[in-house]
Amino acid sequence: MKQFLVILLLVFGFAVPAFSQGHDHSSHKSVSELWTCSMHPQIKLPEPGKCPICGMDLIPLTTDPEDDSAAMVSLRLSPTAEKLAEISVTKVKRMSVMKEVRMVGMLDYDETRLTHITAWVPGRLDRMFVDYTGIRVNKGDHMIELYSPELISAQEELIQGAKSLKRLGSAASSLVRRSTEQSYKAAREKLLLLGLNERQVKEIEARGKASDRVTIYAPTGGVVVERSATEGMYVQTGTRVYSIADLSTLWLHLDAYESDLPWLRYGQDVEFSTQAIPGKTFHGTISFISPVLNQATRTTRVRVNVDNSNHALKPGLFVNGVVKARVYGAGKVIDTALKGKYVGPMHPEVIQDTPGTCPICGMDLVPAEKLGYITESSDAPVPLVIPASAPLLTGKRAIVYVKEKKESRYFPREITLGPRAGKHYIVEDGLKEGELVVTTGAFKIDADLQIKGMRSMMNPEGIKQSGGGHNHGEMDQEASHDDDSSHTSNATEKVQLSTKDAPVLERYLNLSEALALDDLGEANKEITALKVASHNSSLAKLQELTKQLPDQFKDISVLRDNFGSVTKALLTDLESYKLPKELDAVKAHCPMAMNGKGGNWLQRGNKVRNPYFGASMLGCGSIEGEL
Repeated sequence: MKQFLVILLLVFGFAVPAFSQGHDHSSHKSVSELWTCSMHPQIKLPEPGKCPICGMDLIPLTTDPEDDSAAMVSLRLSPTAEKLAEISVTKVKRMSVMKEVRMVGMLDYDETRLTHITAWVPGRLDRMFVDYTGIRVNKGDHMIELYSPELISAQEELIQGAKSLKRLGSAASSLVRRSTEQSYKAAREKLLLLGLNERQVKEIEARGKASDRVTIYAPTGGVVVERSATEGMYVQTGTRVYSIADLSTLWLHLDAYESDLPWLRYGQDVEFSTQAIPGKTFHGTISFISPVLNQATRTTRVRVNVDNSNHALKPGLFVNGVVKARVYGAGKVIDTALKGKYVGPMHPEVIQDTPGTCPICGMDLVPAEKLGYITESSDAPVPLVIPASAPLLTGKRAIVYVKEKKESRYFPREITLGPRAGKHYIVEDGLKEGELVVTTGAFKIDADLQIKGMRSMMNPEGIKQSGGGHNHGEMDQEASHDDDSSHTSNATEKVQLSTKDAPVLERYLNLSEALALDDLGEANKEITALKVASHNSSLAKLQELTKQLPDQFKDISVLRDNFGSVTKALLTDLESYKLPKELDAVKAHCPMAMNGKGGNWLQRGNKVRNPYFGASMLGCGSIEGEL
């Protein structure tokens, strides 16, 4: 930390002359010198010494009461300082951005193409031609040889009816003829209803003799996925014998987090891959989004129809899918793939260019627009966006640093962010097209403003001012002299941490350990528990921040970024409390964490276990001491 401060002071030392440009500083009487703490910029003392909070050496803070009020919330850098600080800026612009929604799921049978072969009459299974699952059968293949007294009786009825019809002579009355024909047709229809096909019925008539065994044929083609009976088994009407699945079309069930639902629409293309077929990607179409959210996993089931005519994919395969949603306007999804199409209301996989009826259920096809499949017109306004590295996020607030075009002066500005789409954030309010925002080095600028006691990311109000005559974060002189002793006393007097806050620390330490182990599942469990514990605690900043966090993260890197914000809020809250001696926790720091900005964390034990990198850089960092 001290090395970081030395570098920071060297870099921003070049900025000091810029603050005094245009003023006469020949007399030192116009310059007021205070001493502050780099870790606690709210401390302002007239003499050097130790920070009353953390014990670090105070550093000099030079303020100029003659500078304008604009400088109080801005930082002017010389060209040399800009280069040393590696500051880079980007123009705010309007552009359409792509949001990638990543999901995981599993392939399954198409339920509409799953057929069960059941016994239509009671009897005995004398022979089963398909005796194991996985066999591919075609429509009309023989499946079962069934002995059934009921079928034998039905055959005899048909044979007798056919004979009676032949014996009728020309002298027979129309009533007798009509009655005989009806009996014959009824016997024939009965056999068809009992599962025999037209060819089998004609063979029985031609043979003139009932068969004691009847063969049952496959009503459809596919793969036998289930065999529920065995040879020699007696079955009743309705007993399931086989299940056949047509695998030319599959269903892909994906789990979408509730935060991803605004980006998903019917008819969207889904690209997915599976480890069973490396190097190849497949595509499907979203045909159903469950209206119910799973309370345990906080996910919604998304069904994707997948063409599998080449039978490369298999039910049960685990896949990784991604939906690329084009975002326009105020974060709205654009999907015009089904514009002008007609879709089946009960079977959305049925899509036609012209009106008609659904070939599956017979319902009239309706325009895709009426079903909500077209979410926005492609001529919607393009959103205002900034790079994702530009804003400094502190829970509810988002801060960017805007650069003046004419001079190297940087102003903090609070903005309202919309959703994040890939490498960009959509800006809802606070910026205009063409303005320059800092994308690299914003944290360095903010750190310098914090040291000077000005308004910054973590100190939105700045140091209390007495009026328009005091600038550069200079304290009210009267308050500075009158309250020095009381300020120091208040800074050192801390209250004991409440017992209701103990679960917060316990959950936080568990979360830190889970991230060090790269265990996303356990980390999600602990972040959920931390939110509950902090809600009932007296740790105000942590409580406010955790309200904004989701219960589940699907990407451990995103969770680690949020872990940094959680740590910062927790450490800020703990400054006001005495911690219990039995708390076995130490503070550690890694200069490589948080994209090179450096990050702190608390952990159990004195051996570094880095939660920001896990196994890849588990020992990166150093222990700074006990809390």
